[in-house]
Amino acid sequence: MLSTDLIFWPVVALLVACNLYFGPRIRSDRIAMQWGLDGQPTWHASKAVGLWGMVAFALAVRLLIWALSTYAPSKVHGVELGLLLFSITIAASHALLLRKAVQAG
Repeated sequence: MLSTDLIFWPVVALLVACNLYFGPRIRSDRIAMQWGLDGQPTWHASKAVGLWGMVAFALAVRLLIWALSTYAPSKVHGVELGLLLFSITIAASHALLLRKAVQAG
């Protein structure tokens, strides 16, 4: 276990908590997943994918990092920093995405 797992696993718990808190407050069946430079959504996903897809993505990336650092350690550099930055980025982006989805109605 890496020391940055002490950040990653609470971030996964935060993603789940955000889903449980914001999920019932999102009235639409679809969630805007990305915005263009003009501030308009460029694509949407179903509510379930928008909520739980990010958790699955985070776990898949962590599994990939573990597999690469276990089976091909000479190919992987900066695992600690990468996992830390990934954890912070995914938590912030998911919280902002859900907040905007609630505001959109």
